[in-house]
Amino acid sequence: MTDSAEDGMRLDKWLVHARFCKTRDIAATLIRRSRIRINGRVVEKNHNLVRVDDVLTLPLRAGVKVLRVLGLPVRRGPPAEAQACYAEIAPPTADSGD
Repeated sequence: MTDSAEDGMRLDKWLVHARFCKTRDIAATLIRRSRIRINGRVVEKNHNLVRVDDVLTLPLRAGVKVLRVLGLPVRRGPPAEAQACYAEIAPPTADSGD
């Protein structure tokens, strides 16, 4: 895993290496359908770069996940290695108001 925030990784590749998609083709389809956001901005291109500290919003079968990128994996490794690359952020709830 690389740690420099200046480094970036293609979004489709990051999704595969972090084990959110089985193949880059599946990741590319999800991206092209404008289903993913990086820092609140909808992305439509596979080559958009993901950097450390970016916030990703992903629509998954289990629901929407909001993640902070902690690292850029160098390979598609075991699940524990992939999970070290992101932290799940709890979405805001209706009860969290002042």
